[in-house]
Amino acid sequence: MRICLRYAKNKDEAVEMVNDGFMKVFMNMHKYDRQRSFNAWISTIMINTSIDYYRSRIRKIEMEELNAKHEVEDSENILSHLNYEDLIKLVQKLSYAYRTVFNLFAIDGFSHEEISEMLSISVGTSKSNLFKARENLKKMLTETPNPSLQKINY
Repeated sequence: MRICLRYAKNKDEAVEMVNDGFMKVFMNMHKYDRQRSFNAWISTIMINTSIDYYRSRIRKIEMEELNAKHEVEDSENILSHLNYEDLIKLVQKLSYAYRTVFNLFAIDGFSHEEISEMLSISVGTSKSNLFKARENLKKMLTETPNPSLQKINY
């Protein structure tokens, strides 16, 4: 549920993604390679299901392509100061494009090359969306009324 919740706008969407994901797990159990981690296999299915969820519902997502001149900060910088629940609340406020790239890169550990293939976008767009996601998160952190989140300084 945690994986899908990161990609969803709300809990209802996450539940739908989890249901779809477990249907895929059960339907494809015969494809599972016992030499690999079962949890990693399920996580991959849930991530792909979350992405497929939006692909099937959104006709076209406009993603701007910019030459990302700014160096992207280390993703651990943002994550290390937040507890999981606070991070999820903030990430859910991001647009679909920013939320997806942020989750795939900063939380799930995919490279920009892998993200570009998964989402059918350029590497530059992936980098740009990650940069903008982090900027939006920083802005939310400074504007949030939650005292536990205001302790973070950038």
